[in-house]
Amino acid sequence: MKKYSIPTLLILLAFGVSLLAYYEIIDLYIQSVIMFIGINIILSSSFNIINGYMGEFACGHAGFMAVGAYVSSILNVALFTQDKVFGAPVLPESMALMFFPFSVIIGGIAAALTGLLVAIPSFKTRGDYLAIITIAANFIITSTIINISSIGGARGFMGMKTIVFAMEDVVDLPWMLIWVFVFTFLCVFLIRRFVTSTYGKGIIAIHQDEIAAEIMSVNTNQMKLVAFMFSSGLAGVAGALFAHILGYINPGSFGILKSTECLVMVYLGGMGSLSGSVISAILFTLLIEGLRFIIPAMDSGLHMVHLLPASYHLSQVWKWVFIPMLLVLLMQFRAEGIMGNRELSDIFPKLKRWYQFK
Repeated sequence: MKKYSIPTLLILLAFGVSLLAYYEIIDLYIQSVIMFIGINIILSSSFNIINGYMGEFACGHAGFMAVGAYVSSILNVALFTQDKVFGAPVLPESMALMFFPFSVIIGGIAAALTGLLVAIPSFKTRGDYLAIITIAANFIITSTIINISSIGGARGFMGMKTIVFAMEDVVDLPWMLIWVFVFTFLCVFLIRRFVTSTYGKGIIAIHQDEIAAEIMSVNTNQMKLVAFMFSSGLAGVAGALFAHILGYINPGSFGILKSTECLVMVYLGGMGSLSGSVISAILFTLLIEGLRFIIPAMDSGLHMVHLLPASYHLSQVWKWVFIPMLLVLLMQFRAEGIMGNRELSDIFPKLKRWYQFK
């Protein structure tokens, strides 16, 4: 039917990309870029629930990503691998494929519960004060992980690649690419349903005028609780996928700089625009990946290789020159972002004929 044309097209596109990966027509680097695009879509669209639709100013999204990453990773490693900390595996590796989506969801649930750290103080605070609370929550989470030596502490945690290999041993497919597609589509679908639901309308009402929303019988505390937990839970899902793609995580991967990346993507796409979050996540990821090639070329031309010999580390350094510059330019010339608070269907009304979310 016509109203399911775009969802069907997206599913066929994901199937086609997975097929190209299976036959090694696209290499592992391109696959990793595609997977990071999916993760960034989940992060930017989930963060937009708080900073866009609800109109709050949070800055600690990476902390909840860390919770999902560690909970899912520890659970999988403890259940399916031989580890010096957790001992012998509890379940056979052949069950890793069946259990993996549940471990990702459990990581998301753990992150959602951790979101209570922010949700409850948010009842009484807004603006800069909420930003301080969320930054503090980010530091609390990463500092806690650093001080737990049994999960690697500051050294990090690894072993997730064993789970990925175990899934591929059961059925030889690019499973991480497939799972990223599945959870990205699912998260975007759930966010769309959420923002068009009664809760979503209540959150938008809080954005417009919280006092007026309370007068109109909107339970603002409950709405904030649901929004923060939902947003945090989706960040946890992104973290779980991120951990298994890399096979190694450490607390430094989830610091304030990672939260800043989420902020940039939200403001780049547009506050309160799901379409904008998706577009900005794609553009942002491609921009960051492009720096891996542009910066070494600039470096060679300037004869500065002796300062930072690894092109990857050099691109990481320069990334934090270009990203703040991008944010400054956005605030100066297009503060509303690419889409503002509009969706693609608002700009192209005929698109509504080709998809159905309800």
